[in-house]
Amino acid sequence: MAITRRAFATSAVALTAMLIAACGTTEDTTDTAAPASSAPTGPVDLTDERGTVHLDAPAKNVVSLEWGLTENLVALGVKPVGEADVKGYNVWDTSAPIDASTPDVGQRGEPSLDAIIALDPDLVVTTTDLPETVIAQLVKKVPVLALRGSDGTDPIGYMRKTVTTLAKATGTDAKATELLAGFDAKVAAGKDALAKAGKTGAPFTMSDGWVDSGTVSIRMYTPNSFFGGIAKELGLENQWTTGGDKDYGLATTDVEGLTKVTNAQNTFVYVANKTDGGDFTDNLKSNAVWKQLPFVTAGKVKRIPDGIWMFGGPASANAYIDSLVTALTA
Repeated sequence: MAITRRAFATSAVALTAMLIAACGTTEDTTDTAAPASSAPTGPVDLTDERGTVHLDAPAKNVVSLEWGLTENLVALGVKPVGEADVKGYNVWDTSAPIDASTPDVGQRGEPSLDAIIALDPDLVVTTTDLPETVIAQLVKKVPVLALRGSDGTDPIGYMRKTVTTLAKATGTDAKATELLAGFDAKVAAGKDALAKAGKTGAPFTMSDGWVDSGTVSIRMYTPNSFFGGIAKELGLENQWTTGGDKDYGLATTDVEGLTKVTNAQNTFVYVANKTDGGDFTDNLKSNAVWKQLPFVTAGKVKRIPDGIWMFGGPASANAYIDSLVTALTA
């Protein structure tokens, strides 16, 4: 069974326990990397969250065990030779899709070591969300690059670090420079569009949610989340600033908790996915608390398009900027 966004909700915020147990236009992120003649060819020494990683040459055959890393590889022009939950990835991350025929190596939290080794990869990339015991087993067979899924102290800075590290590992440094410059240009364009619409510094909240036995749980994206960090770059005012976990900056609440959002100008922006229980706000339409929230009565509830990965790289970031600007100015 695929690991959906809802499953990630329980694992990212309570990581230790789990380990133990497009609107607007975005840049084309599927271009090929720089010509092989100009790409680095010598040994590569990297630093990840576990220590140092040595490669005899830039990796060509890469297996990815986490969707955010996959997105960045594809954006760099590197097609993974294997991927964790191929079908799920192409549902949740349409900003940088992969070939549906890409060999599937299992779930993100439970990959198949045999399936990975059978692909004879030069490198396996994963996040430290994967249990250390699994990473240690992989390291015995193949070089492994382990990065954090995000860093709540500087989510955009860590996105940049992730892109440049993956680029160094795969000899695609020129493409990384292009991707990050494209992100900076998208931020500038977004800020300009907000200013022209009189929405500079506009108040907003960002969330997703799910329904379990009739009860709606809502996950808020604080300024320390990936989406929150992007909004901060745009100069927007996130109205939910507390409770986020140290890695992903996510905080869980319920409909009653939303009464803490008192700014009458706030826009409630959210993400849902038709493959994961549909739109959680549908289950709130008859809820008395929900119906009296200021952003509900003002018609400021805006769903962004499906397929923008909430923990991605420049490709998802650019798509999110487009959708967020549209949500706040339309």
